[in-house]
Amino acid sequence: MRFIGSTLAALTLAFAAVQPVWSAWPEDRSIEVIVGFAPGGGTDLLARKLTPFLQKRLGEKAQFIVVNKPGAAGEIANASLAQAKPDGYTIGIVNVPAFLYVPMVKKSQYKVEDFRLIARLVDDPTVLVTRADSKYKSLSDVVSELRRKPASISFGHNGTGSNGDLALVALSSAAGVQVNAVPYKGTAAQKTDLLGGHLDFGVISAGEVPELHGGKTGQLKALAQFSEKRSNALPQVPTAKDEKVAVLMSSERGLAAPAAVPADIIKKLQDAVEQTLRDPEFLAAAGGDAPVVAYLSGAQWQQSLQQNSKVLRAVADKAPKQ
Repeated sequence: MRFIGSTLAALTLAFAAVQPVWSAWPEDRSIEVIVGFAPGGGTDLLARKLTPFLQKRLGEKAQFIVVNKPGAAGEIANASLAQAKPDGYTIGIVNVPAFLYVPMVKKSQYKVEDFRLIARLVDDPTVLVTRADSKYKSLSDVVSELRRKPASISFGHNGTGSNGDLALVALSSAAGVQVNAVPYKGTAAQKTDLLGGHLDFGVISAGEVPELHGGKTGQLKALAQFSEKRSNALPQVPTAKDEKVAVLMSSERGLAAPAAVPADIIKKLQDAVEQTLRDPEFLAAAGGDAPVVAYLSGAQWQQSLQQNSKVLRAVADKAPKQ
């Protein structure tokens, strides 16, 4: 009995010694936020707008660093996050649909089960963007040209399984056309090539074209959005359904952590996100992301993604395996 009592006492002391490590979070070092796309793109900018507000809510000692690990439609970043120490000092933004889709079509470097979702940030419709001086005036014009000359128009997307890639797969199927799809490491590069005349169309998220929000005109124009109804961000832009092309595709972005991160840390982060997304100051600073903010708790988002997975599985089953 003395041995058991001594062992229990030792375990109690060891547990007590460990507790301050978690309770001190995030007071002893910076929190890395991993982003799977290049600087200047929508995910990168969202992370950089969000973190100062999270810092304010987590305390003055909380510090965030955004770390860009672009490539493979976010797979490189997701793998890095999955393999990180589960201590709350490495989190990341995951991008749906690629987050779900990539492991369905290849032996990827991560599994969805490797993560614990913290909160969804935005639900952003996919849009078809081109130069303002483009000869194409509508999605119908594009479809007509592709039927006349298959694969004659180039379309940028952010890698296999990204919302742009899957929107193009859906467009090809729904309209019976062949597209020339060009993968990029991020939206900023797509925009650069669009404006430089090296790419005909970018297939990106509405939040990534704030220069077009509210009916503004500039160097770019949006021809269609692949959503059930017109986004508040682009009320003047018709949906694909408006032009009789049945394509729906959105981009969800949210925070995740390695699966074994303690629940109390996840809760602190989730509460900070929820408060931030309701903060008028953040919404004023969020630019193109403000109209597509769509908070869900980690548990709610997990439940929502179960339905997404069923839809994506049907697409993946028809796709060539890598």
